[in-house]
Amino acid sequence: MPGSSPNDRLARLMEEAGFDTHKSFARAVLEESRRAGEPLARCDHTYVSRWLQGMVPRGKTAPFIAAALSRALGRPVTTADMGMPLAGHLLALNVGLAYPDSAGAAVENVAALWQADLDGLTTVQRGQIDPAAWGEASLRWLVDPGLRPPDMATAGVRIGRSDVDRFKATVDLFVQLDNRFGGGHARAPLIQYLRTDGVRLLHGRHADDVGRSTYSAVAEATLLAAWMTYDSAPTSGLAQRYFVQALVIAQTGDDRLLGGSILDAMSHQATYIGRFREAANLARAARTGSEGRATATLKAHFHAMEARALARLSEARECDAALAKAVREFERRNPEDDPAWISYFDDAELAAELGHCFRDLGRPAAASEYANHCLGAIDETTFLRSDFFATMVLADAYLAAGELEQACSVARRALADGEHLRSARCISYLRDFRTRLAAVDANSAVTDFHEQARAFRLWRISGQAGSTSSPPQPC
Repeated sequence: MPGSSPNDRLARLMEEAGFDTHKSFARAVLEESRRAGEPLARCDHTYVSRWLQGMVPRGKTAPFIAAALSRALGRPVTTADMGMPLAGHLLALNVGLAYPDSAGAAVENVAALWQADLDGLTTVQRGQIDPAAWGEASLRWLVDPGLRPPDMATAGVRIGRSDVDRFKATVDLFVQLDNRFGGGHARAPLIQYLRTDGVRLLHGRHADDVGRSTYSAVAEATLLAAWMTYDSAPTSGLAQRYFVQALVIAQTGDDRLLGGSILDAMSHQATYIGRFREAANLARAARTGSEGRATATLKAHFHAMEARALARLSEARECDAALAKAVREFERRNPEDDPAWISYFDDAELAAELGHCFRDLGRPAAASEYANHCLGAIDETTFLRSDFFATMVLADAYLAAGELEQACSVARRALADGEHLRSARCISYLRDFRTRLAAVDANSAVTDFHEQARAFRLWRISGQAGSTSSPPQPC
């Protein structure tokens, strides 16, 4: 039933946003529900009329209304802003996607995102990736002078260097778990830790130098949350939200190098979901925005990410040029100049990037050469997931070259490693291999492989119907 008085706040926001008819606004709200993966059964002009008369909608409609207004206005709109206080407990759908105008808002955004994740809010966990958010985030990072840390001189506990060091040491343990067992293994405990200690650090009192270190440390941890979420559910929008908020927090801490690395990571996800042009542009933005500051190692990685996208676009000449630049930069690197978080990018990792590119360009001989080089140099105990990826690239290369027995043998080795991993991306590699294997004429080696592969958990999962866009969870 309509409320006792008209909702003037909603009417003013609709007018400001340019919704000149009730039907156009209803369509915008319906579209937001579809983007969130929970389409409303019905939403038309009569519903809009009721809202304007004062009715507070039931269920999750209020966040969809707020999201439609936020998108049209280019700024966050809460349910309270639009005159629906009874729906104020519902989180806006764009939490984590909006690039805030102040550091204080950035702190509240990332804290709200952590809480929404822990609460299992489906509109956040099942929300689709919004390519426009990549463009907005990269542009804001490139042109904004930076976000001044909020003034909390009279609030919160005092944060010292020891607090930051303790936080970083704890996050490092999660990094090790991620590398060894995949993002699905310890993702939820990391989010819980960030929601407690991360919030405590951000809300604390600290001197300028400690403040910058605090924001950099929390940004790095949020980037890890993004990677683990991406590894658990690569096509969901939740990882994108974490990437965006990590970028905002890094900018608040004036950590330009980490910001570039975050855009670089966004490029990785964009390539995964098939947005290759956006992926190449994100890698270029990372390089442009860190010009004059980035180390040779970082530049090499930026070029490698651009090359990954170009390979998927089948732009061989441009990909080769980007790879050549990556190799040149890598050869002049000095690891002592690098931030600690890029130390993983060594000779084995560069070889893995080359192997991926050459596989995607249809050059199986080169792909197998670099995949073998990677596997010979990688620490397979510490970086078990990376070892799995390189092994599957090698299997793909052998398969493309018509060497079925070797392809199946290598894939079996990957499956054995995969017993320790909780990673939807690993499952994706296996699904791709299944598709390629199904396209060749079966022989005894292929038949034997199928019989043996059924004993492995990841192979069984890879054969199940469904997508990797479900909420992050152990697989």
